[in-house]
Amino acid sequence: MNNDLIEQRLREELVAASRKINSIGLNQGTSGNLSCRINGGLLITPSSMPYEEMQSDDVVAIDLSGNLLVKTQRQPSSEWQLHAEILRSRPEIRAILHCHSIHATALACHERSITSFHYMTAIAGGNDIRCAPYATFGTKQLSELAVAALDKRLACLLAHHGQITLGLNLKAAIQMAVEVETLAHIYLQACQLGTPPQLSNSEMNEVHHQFKKMSYGID
Repeated sequence: MNNDLIEQRLREELVAASRKINSIGLNQGTSGNLSCRINGGLLITPSSMPYEEMQSDDVVAIDLSGNLLVKTQRQPSSEWQLHAEILRSRPEIRAILHCHSIHATALACHERSITSFHYMTAIAGGNDIRCAPYATFGTKQLSELAVAALDKRLACLLAHHGQITLGLNLKAAIQMAVEVETLAHIYLQACQLGTPPQLSNSEMNEVHHQFKKMSYGID
């Protein structure tokens, strides 16, 4: 398949994925954004456009410095730099999802990570799901803080903002976001009975071992 056909397929997948995250309740309105890697840069959702109105030619192609690769009437998401910096730092990653899912965002508003209260926190690659410190949306500072929080991880929270998930494709990034949102919901419920105990490092190491055998995670 030539590069033009690959890019067109990815544009269509981005449109479908954008509509899906709203339909399943991961995101609301025009907030949130998605991207996927292409030769020379990335495809990213446009700024302030309702997903139900978006078509494949509304998706914006930019390089990792934010320059347009294809002439368009649309501007890239205000969070383009966040996506570009993650892709620059993580060459194995092909797709990124940023959304404002309710329970993950509620935790992020308290600047709280998701601890190892449940073994499934290992799904993102570590013993917890970190919360990056607050920075204004669309800034280089936010991008740098997110990259640090995502070090060796496939997900993180952004303080007073939302969540980010990574994957080898858009489907994997969405699945990871569902896992993070579910864990955040359970964690908030568990906290109503008090601070839940955490699994030990040795217990979590065993979980990671089991996940590797079952090919859980980035696949």
